[in-house]
Amino acid sequence: MTATDPSVADAPILLGTRAWDDYALIDSGDGRKLERYGPFRVVRPEPQCLWSPTLSVSEWEKADAVFDPTDDDEAGRWRFSRLAPETWPLKWGEAKFHGRFTNFRHLAFFPEQAANWSWIDNRIRTAGRPLRILNLFGYTGVASLVCAAAGAQVTHVDASKKSVAWARENAILSRLDEKPVRWLVEDAKKYVQREVRRGVTYDGIILDPPKFGRGPTGETWRLFEDLPEMVRMCGQLLTSDASFLLLNAYAARISGPALSGLLAETLKGRGGAIDWGELALEQEDGVRRIGLSFFARWLS
Repeated sequence: MTATDPSVADAPILLGTRAWDDYALIDSGDGRKLERYGPFRVVRPEPQCLWSPTLSVSEWEKADAVFDPTDDDEAGRWRFSRLAPETWPLKWGEAKFHGRFTNFRHLAFFPEQAANWSWIDNRIRTAGRPLRILNLFGYTGVASLVCAAAGAQVTHVDASKKSVAWARENAILSRLDEKPVRWLVEDAKKYVQREVRRGVTYDGIILDPPKFGRGPTGETWRLFEDLPEMVRMCGQLLTSDASFLLLNAYAARISGPALSGLLAETLKGRGGAIDWGELALEQEDGVRRIGLSFFARWLS
C-alpha cells in the first residue's frame, strides 16, 4: 500500500436507523417485523428475525396492513384491516415522499437508508462548494432529494419509468422541483459508459444497485457479474477533488469487506478513507437490530 492509496477501516461499522416522526420499527420476531409508516402499522416478512416478538399478539393484530408473500418470496399481496389510500405523505429532513403499498413488500422507499442519507447530507453541506452528484439506480428519489435539499446539483438515473415518475412526484411534494435535478429513465450501466466516453465527471456518486434488474429496452443487470465493471467506471467519473463514492448492496452473498475491497482497488492513488459495514433498523425499545444491507463508502 502506498501513501496515496485509500486507507481501509480494519473493522465494520453497524449503522443503525432509529425511529423518526414518520417511521419506526415497533417490534420484530418469528420471521416478521411490525413497523409504523406515518399513520399506518404494517407487518412484513423478515426471515432474519429468528427471535420471539416482545409485544403481545393483540398488539400485532392492530396492524393496518399485512404483506403475504407468494412462492417467489419477493412479490405478494397486502391484506388491509382498514381502507388505505394509494399514497400518503412521509418526511425525512427536508425530503418529502409518498408511501405506497407496492407488490414487492416494501413501501416505495427503504427506511434503513436513512443512515446513508444523513451521511450524504453532511458531506454535501460541509463541502464548502456546490457538488455535482450522480445517483444511480435512484428508485423513487429520496436520496436525490436529500442531495438537492443540501444544495447539490443532481443527476438521478433509474431504468423504471414508473419509479422516475414517482420520484418527480416526490420532488413536487418536497417543493424541490425547482432545484437542479435531472430525472433520467436510463439503463444505469449504459448511462455510465456514455458519461465515461464524454469525459463527464461528478463530485459524488451514489451506487445502490439491485441484485437483478432490467433496463428500459431489455438490458439485464446482475449484481455479481456487472458490479465490478460498474464501480470501476464510476471511479473514472469522479473529479480529481471528488467528495465521496457510496456503494450499497442488498444480497445475501455480498459483504462489507467485498465492497470495500472493490472500492480500494478502484480508487488506488486517490487517498482518502474507506469505511464499510452493515445498515440496520433499530427497534424502538433499543433491544434489537435487523441488518438489511451492506455498504462501503469512500470519502476524500
